[in-house]
Parts: sequence; structure tokens; C-alpha cells
Amino acid sequence: MSFDSAHFKRLERAGYNRIGPRYLAAAGSRSELAAALLAAARLAPGQRVLDLASGPGLLARDARDAVGAQGLAVASDISEGQLACCPDLVRVAADGEALPFASRSFDRALCGLGLMFFPDEQAALREIHRVLRPDGLLALSVWGRAEEVPLVETALSSMRRVLPPPKVARPSIFRFGEAEELARRLANASAVRPFGNFCDIDIQPFHLSASFADAGAYWQGFLDLAGGAAESLSRLPAEKQQALAAAVTEALAPHAVAGGYQLTSTVLVATARPV
Repeated sequence: MSFDSAHFKRLERAGYNRIGPRYLAAAGSRSELAAALLAAARLAPGQRVLDLASGPGLLARDARDAVGAQGLAVASDISEGQLACCPDLVRVAADGEALPFASRSFDRALCGLGLMFFPDEQAALREIHRVLRPDGLLALSVWGRAEEVPLVETALSSMRRVLPPPKVARPSIFRFGEAEELARRLANASAVRPFGNFCDIDIQPFHLSASFADAGAYWQGFLDLAGGAAESLSRLPAEKQQALAAAVTEALAPHAVAGGYQLTSTVLVATARPV
């Protein structure tokens, strides 16, 4: 059985619709990462900004404040349930691989921890390139290598221990974890070179630290941000849920500190300009 991107998107959309308000609360813990991405984007008053995979609009709201009344910040996501959490923003529910915006209509494009969730990330990058103005800028963040991201890999490794392997492998969320690979994808977004590609690529590591009082808080935090995975896990029988909880507790042991657990993960923050 081959990977079905349409089915994957439906599952992700349903999952993120399901966890909408909980995602808003959990994502707020990443405010330092959001600030780093916004600083890299070099926003200025009057600019038009598109925030892709916006979720509940946290980045888009900060971008709106930065560009002011003369600018525009649009929150776009495949999940209507996520966008319902930010009714004060300009919102557009859309597939990031087929954006409903005019070409060359934005000065900045943001994508915080989102690119790795697009099944066809090259299609998403081409769409970002299309909607950016020639002097525009893309600012994005992605997870680093799996072994450098215990915030996520602790949960995923526990799932691999307890659950059977999936019938169809999904694209890894760590596939851009090497700076060289991320740069290569950005520089080769389009098969019609050089048009559709990105240049002036800059990639910097950011270390994201997260603390949890206990294993249950960590696992719930993962579920609150897990989208389609949360949708699938919610259907597991009680004994599997309990086995997962036990596996997570064991996997967290290396990260124990006084008062709970602390996990520091690597994120790559990148900027690039359209060719």
C-alpha cells in the first residue's frame, strides 16, 4: 500500500480540528521560539504577511502587531477548528500545497514548525515562492534531527515500542533536521530552475526547552499538539493507552530533574529569499 497524501491530510485536519482549544494552550509554551522566528523574519510596518500552518494564529497575531494597521497578517491553516481559536485575525482555511492567494501578494511568509507536515513539501515551497513578492522573505522553523528532539522523539519511540508499525510509512517530521538537507530543499523547490527556488538561505539552530511536572503532563502535552496522531491514538483500547503511558514514563527517565522532567530540543530557524 502506498502513501495516500489526501488521506493523510484528512486525518491531520480531523485531528487538529479535534484538539483546537487544547493546541492553543499547549502551543503557547513555545513563545521563545516564536519570538526567534519573528525576529528572523524582520517584519516592518506596512508589510503583508502570510502565516502558513498557522494553527490558532499565535505567530499571525504577533505579526499583525508588528506590521500595524497599514499592514496585513493572514493566518492560514488546513484546520478550520484551529482557525476558530483566533476570530480576531484575518483567517483563510486552505491547503498549503495549493494556496488561494494571488501571485506576488505577500512581503513575508512564515511557517513555524509546519513544513514537515506537508506531504509534498516541495509543492508547498513552490506555492510560498509564488505568493511572495520578488523582494520578499520566507522565515520558517523545523525540528532538528530525531536524536536532538526529545520533546517529540520520546513519544514517538514509545509508540514504536508499544504499537505495531504503520501499514504505510508517513514522511518523517525530522526529514529536514540536517541544515544541509533543508538548504538543499529550499534551493531546489522547483524543477524549473532557477525559477521557483530560494536563495540567500540562512539556517540557525535554536534550543527549545520544555518542563513537565510528571510523565502524564508530558504525554498530554504531546497529544495536545499531535494532530492526526492524536486522532488515531484516541481510538486505541484502554490497555494500549496504559502500555503507552508506561513506556513514556520509562523513556522520560534520562530527562528527570528536581520537580519533574526537562527536555531541550533543537529547532532549525531558516530564512530564504525567492529567486
